[in-house]
Amino acid sequence: MSTGLVASLARPGGNITGLSNMAPEVTGKQLEMIKQIVPRAALVAVLWNPANPGDTPQLRAAEAAGRTLGLRLQPLEARTSDELGGALMTYSASTPDLFRRSATCVDRILKGAKLDDLPVEQATKFDLVINLKAAKALGLTVPPSLLQRADQVIE
Repeated sequence: MSTGLVASLARPGGNITGLSNMAPEVTGKQLEMIKQIVPRAALVAVLWNPANPGDTPQLRAAEAAGRTLGLRLQPLEARTSDELGGALMTYSASTPDLFRRSATCVDRILKGAKLDDLPVEQATKFDLVINLKAAKALGLTVPPSLLQRADQVIE
C-alpha cells in the first residue's frame, strides 16, 4: 500500500520512517457506528480538512464505505477546531498512543537502527468519543453497547 509519501509502509525508502495515523479502513467502522445510532440514516455529514493531504484518501474511503452501507455522504470542510462545535462522535487513532510509539521509534534510531529497516507503523489503538450533548440536541439515543465502548463521553 502506498501513502503517496512513501513507497510502502513496510519499506518506505527515501530515508523516511515513523507512524501513520491515516487509517482509511477505519472509516467503515465509523459509519457502522453511525448506523447503530441512526439505523435509518441515509445522509451523513463527514468533516474533512482540504488543507490536510491525508484527509483526501480518508474521504474517498468514507465514500466507498458509505456506498456499502447505503449511506450518502455530505463532505463538510472544517479547517480549525472552532468549526467542530456540533460533532456527534469520533473514532480515530489515539494521539497519546502515537506519541508514545513515536518516542520508541526515535529511541531505535538514536541507538543506530537504519531508517531503511524501520517500517512506517500504523495506528493500533483507537479512541471512541461520543458527544451526548450533540446526540440530545439532534434527538438521538446512543445505544448502551456503544456507550460502553466509548473512551470518553461528553455530557
